[in-house]
Amino acid sequence: MRVHVIAVGRLRAGPQKTLIDDYLTRFDRTGRALGLGPGSVTEVDDRKGGGMAGEAVLLRRAVPDGAMMVALDERGRTESSPEFATRLAGWRDEGRSDLAILIGGADGIDPALRADAGFALSFGRMVWPHMLVRVMLAEQLYRAASILAGAPYHRE
Repeated sequence: MRVHVIAVGRLRAGPQKTLIDDYLTRFDRTGRALGLGPGSVTEVDDRKGGGMAGEAVLLRRAVPDGAMMVALDERGRTESSPEFATRLAGWRDEGRSDLAILIGGADGIDPALRADAGFALSFGRMVWPHMLVRVMLAEQLYRAASILAGAPYHRE
């Protein structure tokens, strides 16, 4: 199952990009034997200033046909890392070939797009900078693959 992180905004070279690239490379290596990956990041940028609705159009356009859509949203479900790993494995086992995880801009994800997503995931009740959320998501994808592979990366 290919994993597409689709995010509003452009990430310049720097520590966050280095971390994302590192974790997604680890995810690809660990997940390959498990039917997970590759992982990729697609960035969209609403230069016309359409707000959340404009961003939603661009996010939707970047989602592969037939992909399971997951919205990262503070109102979503909070899961432990093992629960998230089990959820990823479940989507894979259902025969999903693509998973699209959507990260909105500074104001979040448009309510209509959030409603169309098959699942909403939260990293807690705190609001996180959307650039930092990318790093956290990439790490959790790698952690999920490690858990499913039985590797010692995750400690409970």
